Amino acid sequence: MSNPNQASQARPAMERALLARLTGSLGDQKTLERLAQDFGALYQGFLPDVLQSELGLSVEVTFDGYKSGLMSELVGKLGDNVVLADATLRNWCPKFVIACGNAFVITLMENMLGATPDSIFQPPRRALSQIELDLSTVIFDKIAQVLRSGVNAPGGFETALEKPYNADARSTLEEEEADPFAMSIRVELKLGKVASEFFLVIPQKYLLKTVITLPKSKGDFSREQDAWAEHMSDQVRRSRVTLEAKIPLESLTLETISKLVAGDVIAFRDKEEIIVDVSANGREMYNCEFGRSGENYTVRVKDNVSNENDILKHLLG
Repeated sequence: MSNPNQASQARPAMERALLARLTGSLGDQKTLERLAQDFGALYQGFLPDVLQSELGLSVEVTFDGYKSGLMSELVGKLGDNVVLADATLRNWCPKFVIACGNAFVITLMENMLGATPDSIFQPPRRALSQIELDLSTVIFDKIAQVLRSGVNAPGGFETALEKPYNADARSTLEEEEADPFAMSIRVELKLGKVASEFFLVIPQKYLLKTVITLPKSKGDFSREQDAWAEHMSDQVRRSRVTLEAKIPLESLTLETISKLVAGDVIAFRDKEEIIVDVSANGREMYNCEFGRSGENYTVRVKDNVSNENDILKHLLG
């Protein structure tokens, strides 16, 4: 015997789905499957070339199916091991979501720091650091670039991407009107030994009007790998990191330390050249000299405790 409450809850959902179908906001299985396969063919055919020519990465790209449902539910089912970006493409879709597996972003960062794909193993599940979130914009840009090349969006507009964010930072939809029926398209990415994926979550209202046209040639894409590498290296190096300085003080007995009060003075350990250890995130990086410039106390770098790659790897971890 059915529960009356369950029946009453199911009825509005059925009515909403029927209304969406009648108004062109919910497609049938055959139509959705065709569109998903068209998107899959677009990415399988052109994303590997874009990633190779612009990022220098040999990535296997494979269409891996689709799901249909409410947009909030589809995005929620992506899990917590993805980074997301809200996107807009004028004259095509005012709002859709691109998501990428965190493993691919982490692997790309390792690759930028000099590791070869074969030396990188599947990273642990974790949220991305701020620097990795900054880097993910490049991946989203390439995914959006291929998307723009294949969909019917007149006017020559480019995809506008909002700032990427970790899955736990996504806001919830409050209004039913803001939660349309959508389709989630999954594409598998394999870089060396690391398997990951990206997703497109697109409202069906706009998806059903889409015509996918494959670009005439892979040469239609920009091939600016050197400019990209320079841009990303600059972006990584400009990311802010909190530094800490440690100055050794003179040794005191436990009895003296226990009797210290406000106003007592403890001398530096070094009498002439004051040595300062500068660290970031708990790791010592530089030996410095303590000094003063105008009204500000400063430190002057004398030598490095770690090399540049070790420093970047530690900060990005």
